[in-house]
Amino acid sequence: MPIDAVIFDMDGLMLDTEKLLVRFWCEAANEAGFPMQPRHALQMRSLAGKFAAPKLKEWFGDNCDYFTLRKRRVQLMNDYIKDHPAEKKAGLDELLSYLKEKGIRAAVATATDTERAREYLVPAGVYDKFDRIICGNMIANGKPCPDIYLYACEQLGLPPEKCLALEDSPNGATAAHAAGCITVMVPDLTPPEPEQLEKVYAVCNSLYDVPRVIEGIL
Repeated sequence: MPIDAVIFDMDGLMLDTEKLLVRFWCEAANEAGFPMQPRHALQMRSLAGKFAAPKLKEWFGDNCDYFTLRKRRVQLMNDYIKDHPAEKKAGLDELLSYLKEKGIRAAVATATDTERAREYLVPAGVYDKFDRIICGNMIANGKPCPDIYLYACEQLGLPPEKCLALEDSPNGATAAHAAGCITVMVPDLTPPEPEQLEKVYAVCNSLYDVPRVIEGIL
């Protein structure tokens, strides 16, 4: 079935920010006395707070409060981003131009909240290139639940099977697949896990490769 829209994740997919999220999660936790390591932070990529909170308690004990650490992580990362705007991932501009040329709509489905999504996407020069921008604060259940993709499809007025979802993380890919979208992974910090490969239509090395996948569907 031809696709009518492509739905983009943001962190790690469009913007090279996942490495910053890992860095500042660890800094915030270590500052508070919890020995978080990159391997812990990687498991929290695109993971909604309701799921991340119990993980932190499992790893570091009942005194480890997700929301307190997240507030500090956001502060640390925002302070950094002010002086170091998020870099676009290779191929993003070219992919957006390709979609416009083909008449394929584009949307964002990010776990990041509305304000920070705008703060990241505007300086990158791509905020106005999307038909819809759906953020984590707009839905009840974040990734890996399918809600954000279902809502994005609803806002686009399209069934999920006519939308291709681009994700870099396992939690995001799980959400997109559960929603019924054609899911394509463009891995960032880690390769796809074996169970993810069963759920995705394709895996691309970079955003430059996505048009080739789309051509195969069209």
